[in-house]
Amino acid sequence: MKSFMLRLSTLCCAALVATVVHAGVDELPQDIQDKLYNKDLIDPNQPLGDSAYRDWVAKNPPPWKIGYASSYAGNTWRAGVMDRLQNELIPKWKELGLISEVVITQSNLNDATQIQQIRQLVDQGVDAVIVCCSNPTALNASVEYAYNKGVPVFSGIGYLTSPYAVNSSANFVVGGRMMGDWMAKEIGGKGRVLNVEGIPGASASDSQNLGIESAMKEYPDIKVEGPISGMWTDQVAQAEVQRWLATNPGQLDGILIQSASELGGLRALLQSGRPMVPITIGSEEGALCYWRHNPDYVSGAIHAWPPGDDFEMIWNIMMRTLQGQGPKIQSILTTPVTMNRQEMIAAIPEDCSEQSSGWYHPGIEKWAGKEFLDNFFLRPADRKSTIPSRIPLRSEIEEGVSASGGCAFLVRPAGVRFDSGRPFPTIGSYPCLQSPQNWSMSGRPSVRRWLWIG
Repeated sequence: MKSFMLRLSTLCCAALVATVVHAGVDELPQDIQDKLYNKDLIDPNQPLGDSAYRDWVAKNPPPWKIGYASSYAGNTWRAGVMDRLQNELIPKWKELGLISEVVITQSNLNDATQIQQIRQLVDQGVDAVIVCCSNPTALNASVEYAYNKGVPVFSGIGYLTSPYAVNSSANFVVGGRMMGDWMAKEIGGKGRVLNVEGIPGASASDSQNLGIESAMKEYPDIKVEGPISGMWTDQVAQAEVQRWLATNPGQLDGILIQSASELGGLRALLQSGRPMVPITIGSEEGALCYWRHNPDYVSGAIHAWPPGDDFEMIWNIMMRTLQGQGPKIQSILTTPVTMNRQEMIAAIPEDCSEQSSGWYHPGIEKWAGKEFLDNFFLRPADRKSTIPSRIPLRSEIEEGVSASGGCAFLVRPAGVRFDSGRPFPTIGSYPCLQSPQNWSMSGRPSVRRWLWIG
């Protein structure tokens, strides 16, 4: 018992020290800081402070009810998100017993509607909310409303500036910089290129433009036209590029276009009868297939946001936070994945369809795998476990004695009661009890968080 108490004391002291010293970005490995959090290669509005959820404890036990407040459903990228969510993530995490349902809303780019939907989701009792690709400031009041109700909000694929949001994406300034540098090398450092942005005002689109502009400053012999708005939708991008080509008959040497629009840009260029100048290709299978059939067309692709992998990244961050792992900072960023010609030939079959609306995915482990995400959490653990690896702060610790005489300590967040109808799971090789009645509670209320230590 003495050794047990010493170990417990060590855990509590370590957690207390972590509370006092909040270094934020400085807690990340140096190579991640240099590559993804370099002040010269990051959106100046990207939130980089300490996360509001470093020591946060979920108000309910699993299984959790999740809200997904989508802002748009009109492109193939969103379809790729929904495919991953409905066909992989929901079945997987339901089977693990960690979620009960996912409630999905869609606001069609209307900020007022999305604000209302977030509040409704909170009032309906969700345990967490995911938003995607939204206006960086418009949702802040609803994010704070959710936080005050004990519901964290996770912004995937673009940031919210609220201190109560957790954000994730590729570093889009780095991605835009990669696109600009690639294009400059592809056309020999001089010429005229068209810039086709995504949805103006969305942080992901604006950040990519910042990166492109940063790269182009180093190539004074390249003239950049635009931007025009492709709205991350192939049909829109095709129409806008066709319109621009029809009214700008001069020389064109390349098209910088954000992914989810590149297939539309390719179609517009093909139909124009002009030379097939380089276009930045992302993860759309139809555009990759054109390259597969014309392998000398360009030298590479840049996967800035494969939809399924990108959404699974914010989903895993959400689950880790609900489990008490404690995100260190407000924005968790990753690096766009490049693809050269040989990698493309190996990944894209020769019998592919240039009309495909599907998306290529590098895979979640390559995009933002477990070991990578561990760097961003104070208490990283198996994300499939219901048990945090450390005792959450603001928790009461109670000694219990099992029916078989084993000793364990129980952890109860203030004001939260355990659902007596839910059994304790098995943790590692230690047999956990199946009913709270098997614990000696010394007259205290039932608990909902617990930790089994040797």
